[in-house]
Amino acid sequence: MLQCKLQVLHVDFLKQDNAVSHHTWEFQTSTPVFRRGQVFHLRLVLNQPLQSYHQLKLEFSTGPNPSIAKHTVVVLDLRTPSDHYNWQATLQNESGKEVTVAVTSSPNAILGKYQLNVKTGNHILKSEENILYLLFNPWCKEDMVFMPDEDERKEYILNDTGCHYVGAARSIRYKPWNFGQFEKNVLDCCISLLTESSLKPTDRRDPVLVCRAMCAMMSFEKGQGVLIGNWTGDYEGGTAPYKWTGSAPILQQYYNTKQAVCFGQCWVFAGILTTVLRALGIPARSVTGFDSAHDTERNLTVDTYVNENGEKITNMTHDSVWNFHVWTDAWMKRPDLPKGYDGWQAVDATPQERSQGVFCCGPSPLTAIRKGDIFIVYDTRFVFSEVNGDRLIWLVKMVNGQEELHVISMETTSIGKNISTKAVGQDRRRDITYEYKYPEGSSEERQVMDHAFLLLSSEREHRRPVKENFLHMSVQSDDVLLGNPVNFTVILKRKTAALQNVNILGSFELQLYTGKKVAKLCDLNKTSQIQGQVSEVTLTLDSKTYINSLAILDDEPVIRGFIIAEIVESKEIMASEVFTSFQYPEFSIELPNTGRIGQLLVCNCIFKNTLAIPLTDVKFSLESLGISSLQTSDHGTVQPGETIQSQIKCTPIKTGPKKFIVKLSSKQVKEINAQKIVLITK
Repeated sequence: MLQCKLQVLHVDFLKQDNAVSHHTWEFQTSTPVFRRGQVFHLRLVLNQPLQSYHQLKLEFSTGPNPSIAKHTVVVLDLRTPSDHYNWQATLQNESGKEVTVAVTSSPNAILGKYQLNVKTGNHILKSEENILYLLFNPWCKEDMVFMPDEDERKEYILNDTGCHYVGAARSIRYKPWNFGQFEKNVLDCCISLLTESSLKPTDRRDPVLVCRAMCAMMSFEKGQGVLIGNWTGDYEGGTAPYKWTGSAPILQQYYNTKQAVCFGQCWVFAGILTTVLRALGIPARSVTGFDSAHDTERNLTVDTYVNENGEKITNMTHDSVWNFHVWTDAWMKRPDLPKGYDGWQAVDATPQERSQGVFCCGPSPLTAIRKGDIFIVYDTRFVFSEVNGDRLIWLVKMVNGQEELHVISMETTSIGKNISTKAVGQDRRRDITYEYKYPEGSSEERQVMDHAFLLLSSEREHRRPVKENFLHMSVQSDDVLLGNPVNFTVILKRKTAALQNVNILGSFELQLYTGKKVAKLCDLNKTSQIQGQVSEVTLTLDSKTYINSLAILDDEPVIRGFIIAEIVESKEIMASEVFTSFQYPEFSIELPNTGRIGQLLVCNCIFKNTLAIPLTDVKFSLESLGISSLQTSDHGTVQPGETIQSQIKCTPIKTGPKKFIVKLSSKQVKEINAQKIVLITK
């Protein structure tokens, strides 16, 4: 009697609980998802019971034209002890024509999309249904992204909501952000990005190279990339960056259309990169640095050139200081570097400078940044300047028809303030400045700066200006409600307490948070007599000087003031720069503490316009990962002192604690946020 050949009719990937799968079944994708170094189970449906003489092999392949020679095919023989490239497979159970197999992938396996083929002698079951995704595994000690603390894993891998911090160093604002790494098509998009990137399949083992490739893929260049950056203030044909509140809509749009999404700025680039890394299994956090430098000359200083009227000379000033800048930290080991550089790595997806020919930055070890080891890869010199550069102000004077340059101010403590991220397990800000650098003014911080200049093999072209009497100058300005006058207090410190005259010249302009000028506002001049070693002079900017300019700006406005002070008797000059952003009235929301799937949920919004100006084109919007789409409500113009109420209705579609973000926007006030967590049940 002829033996019937063994055939595999069907393969099932068995679902595991989250404690075993580490939450991979939360991804809204039809493709089974596993983490490398983790066991998963298959059910093989055969045409007959398995016999001892039957051959049975599993073949996992990834990448284009996979082969054993290219290390992109893993073959596991179920009839003999099987270990190929540190993958393992064992028969767990046999029941009639069904066989259960346990497979454990290598903790160093290639990341991405795999095809599973099952071989029985000459028969091969090859089906497009037998596809799986393999991710990094921060729960696995042998994985390069292993993170030992469970609370940190919950925050940096599993938390799908969070925030960015924006505003200014003196007035930090919380901007809610839905990372949404488990949302529909988000992981599919991330796996697709791996394929689209320039990474070789074998390079996808390494989180350093994956991180770098995903960073480059976040920005659009040469027909490839997720998001188009735009800092012009003109967002026609796309979405204004400040209107985005989450990563999922951007990644979903890119995945569905294969067209770059319009538009993004730094917090949007950081948001989508943080989402992509969390989805792929790399612990990641969004980080904001205030007064963040862009050192285009890579000389560790940020140079501003001004004329005698205090106006920035744009064709000489190539460096810039951003009120805030948002990037991503990613957690991983760095076996490519000497010992001591494991842990958090700075990765910046905002397209600023090219690194090895492409727009990306990092991963740069925070340890290297803190120590001033500026040539540790990748891009540590740029990030070091971003958070710890010295700031120089040069006065350009015409003398006998020739330009003369004089350093009138050297600031060693003004760059890289209040570096912030969301605290683990809490909706509050955590200051991580000292993870990036030693305390400003400390001997360690200056030693690090000297060390960095020594590595640069560069003599400092600047020295702190020597002053006979004029010791220090600073300018303070409290944030004010939009529509009110702005006061700038100039604080002068001198060696002498004698009566002297001082000329104060202030040049003011409206700009973006990146330092880009939008409109010149005015110049203010004031001559005062000062007495005492510490004295103050106040300049007041009338609201009429900036209100009309707001209409041309489809962004959050920032007022920049550049102040020059000259002691009349000694001709000593000092200068300082100050930035002021605006405060806005808050609004309240009323949402129930609980809701149910399929049942209407009502959000009541109450807002009083306490500003001195009317707000036009007022809108409320409600967004949550617990509902299917953004809900909006239009309210036209709201006059000063007027109170409005709005009701937004939505229907929850997912269970669990869901964060509901409500935003108010207008032509004058770009966004005010409120939020509440609602427990959704079945």
